[in-house]
Amino acid sequence: MEWGLAMKISDRDVLLVIDVQNDFCTGGALAVPGGEKVVPAINRIAQKFANVVLTQDWHPSDHVSFAVNHAGKQPFQTIELDYGSQVLWPTHCVQGTAGAEFHGELDVTRASLVVRKGFRRGIDSYSALFENDHRTPTGLLGYLRERELKTVFVAGLALDFCVRFSAEDARKAGCEVVVIEDACRGIDLDGSVAAAHRSFVELSISVISFEAFL
Repeated sequence: MEWGLAMKISDRDVLLVIDVQNDFCTGGALAVPGGEKVVPAINRIAQKFANVVLTQDWHPSDHVSFAVNHAGKQPFQTIELDYGSQVLWPTHCVQGTAGAEFHGELDVTRASLVVRKGFRRGIDSYSALFENDHRTPTGLLGYLRERELKTVFVAGLALDFCVRFSAEDARKAGCEVVVIEDACRGIDLDGSVAAAHRSFVELSISVISFEAFL
């Protein structure tokens, strides 16, 4: 699918804003470089959409993905769990903490739905649609289908993890998917940004610029 400048957004399109939370922004526990810089673009883009969905990482303090909960392990090491490989992260986005709150400048007023993910202690959840076992649904796919939302535009944090997995799952579920690249920021862990771009090409996920909305 080709997306030209000054595209027209329909009532069957949805903007999916991934994890624009304090802990993923400068000064946060798991800061994505320049994470807060996505906020102005997302706020402006969101004005074009009748349908906006936000996701919110929402972990218990004893979550399996936190390095501190594994003796002798350090953040960014990888372990094997029953559902596959798991990167261990610094403790972040703990339920009810300031770090888990949306960035203060993010306009949340247009959101019709907030999807909380990663709240089950024993499994992480990068994707907005499925947890990391790729089987346990968050409920978002049912929402998209019930609302007959056909094209998913994805922005937020981080490009190479939660944005990537959300885009992949939406595409595999049959949606048209568009990643707004400069309304995202990446972590780039061991080449993960390049891997995300390869995946987008393989799955025919479109990648566009914020300029397409001006």
